[in-house]
Amino acid sequence: MITSTIRMAMAAAILAGTALAGSAFAQQAAAPAAKPAATDTLDLYHLPPYPKYNPKRTAWGDPDMRGTWPIDSLGGLPFQRTVAQGKRVFLTEEEYQAREKAMDRSRQAAANETKSNKLGMGNWVEMTGAGRRTSLLVDPEDGRLPELTPTGKRLNSIGRSSWVAGQSYDWINDFDAWDRCVTRGFPASMLPFRYNNGIQIFQAPGYFVISLEMIHDARIIPLGKNAQTWPAGVTSWMGNSRGHWEGNTLVIETDHIRQGSSPLNMATIGVPPNNTVVMSPQARVLEKLTMSGPDSIIYEMTYSDPVIYTKPFTVRLDWQRNEKYGMFEYACHEGDIQVANYIKASRAQRAQAAEAATKAKADADAAKAKADADAATAAAAAADGKKKKK
Repeated sequence: MITSTIRMAMAAAILAGTALAGSAFAQQAAAPAAKPAATDTLDLYHLPPYPKYNPKRTAWGDPDMRGTWPIDSLGGLPFQRTVAQGKRVFLTEEEYQAREKAMDRSRQAAANETKSNKLGMGNWVEMTGAGRRTSLLVDPEDGRLPELTPTGKRLNSIGRSSWVAGQSYDWINDFDAWDRCVTRGFPASMLPFRYNNGIQIFQAPGYFVISLEMIHDARIIPLGKNAQTWPAGVTSWMGNSRGHWEGNTLVIETDHIRQGSSPLNMATIGVPPNNTVVMSPQARVLEKLTMSGPDSIIYEMTYSDPVIYTKPFTVRLDWQRNEKYGMFEYACHEGDIQVANYIKASRAQRAQAAEAATKAKADADAAKAKADADAATAAAAAADGKKKKK
């Protein structure tokens, strides 16, 4: 199929480009994995309460969260639970060991390729862990996404992106924003991905900045009196974020999110396929960041969009500090010819199909005309034979 062929070509081109930066691109220093509690003491059905931790302060008095907090250590954690896991928040010991074996193969893939003087998926996919949780989703209780509304289902069914099998392409609106290297969107950008999972936090008096490695989106969040709600109709890909402190917890409210990307990107494991679930102007995001130790942050995010989803949902991630993680250039849009190539290839494929259909119809018409003529000749000959016998 033309789409899958071009996708493979695109992947090869990206991998060739990353080779210029060296194999270090995908061999980020992994954050030390937290040791899971023993099975006999672990409550498999409830998240532990927030630790009571008093973080150090910035010179202006805010909790100091500055640093590098990559989430590659959660890249292998599915967004949703399996139906069989029900309300269980944590894996059993047997399930955890099976997951760790799979993650070990991913952790060793880059080094194995480098030793073999190769560059492939092992150096591209950067999922260094998954933890012991069953899912990123913590609400609803079953760890499953809520149903789409009838409107959500209809819009999802007609959504366009390069991930939709058998889709044709004629213009840029046949692609999603990530296809075009514009953005992964919000809140999708805050979730683990297969690569480029770097997150950096910067702080200044009255401002909090979340810098993302993927496409280098940066969320500049005004705090307190600096925070203002934008006028109706003003939007951006990362939305209008406004933050304030509730004790040691940073609370961020975001709306005015530009439509054109999906709230969940399909390269996060376990989300809906195709990046065709849309956002309405009523989409809202509530985030809470709380330090649970000097090198850990609990990140919670609640997403609501009553036009698209039947109820809100909440995810929880445990961020680990890793100052050895390197933030590399994400050169995606530069030299991006894939969108144009998709369109050209799709048009050529349809032209070939139309030409083949026209030829097939002409051949069928000619065959029918010949058959009709032969039948008429045979009938005439039969009539002449009868006349001669008389």
